[in-house]
Formats: sequence, C-alpha cells, structure tokens
Amino acid sequence: MPEFSKITRRRFAVLVPLLAAGLTITACSPPGEEQTTSGGSDAKVSTELGSAQITLEMYAETGFPLAKALADEFTKQHPNVKFNVREDQFTVIVENAPRVLASDNAPDIIRLPTMVDLVKDGLLKNMDPYFDAYGWDKFPASQLVQLRIAEGGGVRGTGSLYGMGLGYSVTGVFYNKEQAAKIGMTQPPTTIAEFEELLAKAKAANLQPIMQFNKNTAGINFPHQALQNQYGDPAQIADWIFQKPGATFDTPAALKATQTIQKWAKAGYFPKDANAIDYTAMMGEFGKGNGLFMFNGDWESANLDKNMAGKIGFFLFPGETAEAKHVAMSAPNTFGVGAKAKNADAAAFFLNWVHTNDKAREISVNVGGSHPGGPADLPLPSVGEGTVLAETLKASQQLGADNGAVDFTANATGGIFASAITPEMQKLIAGQQTPEGYVKAVQAEYEKELSR
Repeated sequence: MPEFSKITRRRFAVLVPLLAAGLTITACSPPGEEQTTSGGSDAKVSTELGSAQITLEMYAETGFPLAKALADEFTKQHPNVKFNVREDQFTVIVENAPRVLASDNAPDIIRLPTMVDLVKDGLLKNMDPYFDAYGWDKFPASQLVQLRIAEGGGVRGTGSLYGMGLGYSVTGVFYNKEQAAKIGMTQPPTTIAEFEELLAKAKAANLQPIMQFNKNTAGINFPHQALQNQYGDPAQIADWIFQKPGATFDTPAALKATQTIQKWAKAGYFPKDANAIDYTAMMGEFGKGNGLFMFNGDWESANLDKNMAGKIGFFLFPGETAEAKHVAMSAPNTFGVGAKAKNADAAAFFLNWVHTNDKAREISVNVGGSHPGGPADLPLPSVGEGTVLAETLKASQQLGADNGAVDFTANATGGIFASAITPEMQKLIAGQQTPEGYVKAVQAEYEKELSR
C-alpha cells in the first residue's frame, strides 16, 4: 500500500478565503524604499530588507512542509534573516491564535485559521500599506479579494487586506486511469450527466465509483459543493460564506445538490461505510486502487505522482452543459502578519518574495503542489509532462481564466462545519436525514451562530 501523508492538511475543511490563480494582469516591481500609503492606513513602511541580523517568528501548521521550505530558502538568499518556526496541528492553531497574537511574543507570520474575529479584536496587521508599496494591485484582484475584511471585522470580500497565500489550492476530481479505461472513459466528462453515466458504468463493473471519506469531517461535502457550485449562481454561495445580510443556504441549488448526493449514496456510488472512513483511510484505499474517482485537492499531487506515477489523472468538476464555466472550491494557505509583530516590514518582504521570486515559486509548486499565485505575467515553474501536478496546475489556470474560484462552505462560520455540515451529511448518506431537512438544518445553525 502506498505511503500517503497521515496529515489531513485541513485544507478540505477550514481553508480560508478562495482565490483564483489569476492570469491576465501585468506585474510591476516594488516602487521605492519607503512610502506613505492611503489604503486605509497612513503608516510608513519599508520595502527594503536591510542587512541587520533579525529572526522572524513564524507560527505554522504541522505536516505542512511548504512554510518551512520557503523559510529555509529565504535564509539561503538572505543570510541575515533567520526563522524560528513553531508548528502545531491546525486545530491547535485555531484555538491558540487569539492568545498567541495577543501575547508579548506575538509571531511575525502566522497561519490563519480564520480572519474575521482576529480582525475584530485588532490582532492582525492591516496590509494595505504593503499592498500599495509593493504594487500588489498588479496581482489579479480575485487572488486577494477574499483576504479582505470590512472595517471593524465585518463581511469578508471587501475592505482592507489582512493576509496572503503561501500557495493557492484548487479542488477537483482525481481518477484512476486504469479503471477509467475499463469502463471506456477516454477523456474527462464534460457534463454532470456524463459524470453520472461513468458512475453507473463503474458500479456495473463492480468498481467503487467514488472513494470518499466522511468520518470526523464531511468529505462528501466536496462533491456536494461541486454540484451546488454548478446548479446555481456561485455568487450566492460566496455571499452566504461571507455572511452578507440576507444570504441563505436554503436555495434550489443547494437542495438539488443534496438530492443528488442522496441519490448517489442510495446507488452505492460512495463506500457503504463512508461514515467510518477518515481522510487517511481514503487516501490509502485510493492508493490501493479502490476507487475510480476521488474528490480532493491539489495538495495531494506530489503524493500521487510519487506513489502512483502515471496512474492518476485530474479534472475540474464539469457543469450541466459542456459550455458551462469552470467553478471549483479554491483557497490559499493563508498567512498574516501579527499586529504586534516586531519585524512587520521583513515579514511583508517575505510574503512578497514568496509570490515573485523564481525559486520560491518553484518551491510552492513542487513542495506545496499548488499554484504559486502572484503577478499574472510571471511564468509557472516547469513540471514533468503527464504528471498529476501538471494537470492540477492546468486546472488552476482554467479556473483563473473563468474567475470561477469559490470558497468552501465549511468556512461560512467558525462552527458550521463541525456543528451542522458534518453531522447532517453523515445522517443524509445513512438515510437518516432528508435533502430538505439537511438544507434547513445547515441554515438554522448558520443563523444561530450569527446571532451570538
């Protein structure tokens, strides 16, 4: 059995804001050494790293090697800057972030679990001055828009910038090429109907149509949102995730997606024991060849290229028609600068470097398995032809071209995934919840949380 990472990475659950890996805007180089900015702050910032010996404090996620790899490369290029990297499980960061950021030893750079409450409490640095100083307005707007928070810590998607991504992930469908050939699949499906035809053929051939986990956290929310994205207006989903007044989960698109998931469950397209399968077990089963399809993200590209070289393909989930625009859950691995950071200018220099330095972009792709983001006219690092990584990078470009990135519904509130989506999805596929009941239960929990 292939050795897959035992870390779930949590990108399938609390992957804060979506980002398209934009593709069409010209870059510019940093303007001068020091500037007074107008993006919501008059603070003066420097874009010069300087030569003084400093140590950047970084609070990162255990099992997420990209942050440490980028830090090590930065020190190679800038020996006067060292990193002290503290790592914790993502769930621990969620719990610790407010206390750590409020402490006298607040990190310069921190993996952000969520943003709104941290901004409300004044614990994150407003990045608008650096946005102006570094010319980040030349990044595709969609790459940063959902890292923005309205004044006072209000609705996401508007206002000042409070984070940047270390890699920009995209989700879709991995498939086993050998099993695909057995059922006559010669190319990825171009419509949902074609995808369902393939599911039926796989079931008839005694293959597991979809290998998906649903224990502890609702992995079946991946195909659910993939359907929801296509059955309605993705902007409505974004409004709900960003807590826009009047937005609701109780829509025809969400209901149709839930009905489809129920239909797939009854047809045996998911493992019969999906509620007992966790993320690690799913990866192990898929690695053993148990499953034609798997809904997941590009963070598994390197693992699959290593352990199942040449055997796996990837595609963005199709729409109802072949002409439908590409839409997918997509998010950055979000990092911010602490409001009490002792080396904020150097931290911002590092975040800009991550997006613009050739070696840093190469590391983002080869270690992180994700699109590096940054200025649209910078070339993507080269990757091996025929690899899963090549296909996921292509998918990122397709998604960016269609401006089709959508945040994860799991991120709508701090507790919605654990309190509603996961338990209600588990009941749905076990036949203990109706599609109508599922949609209403998720919306009820949403309203409950927002009223607190």
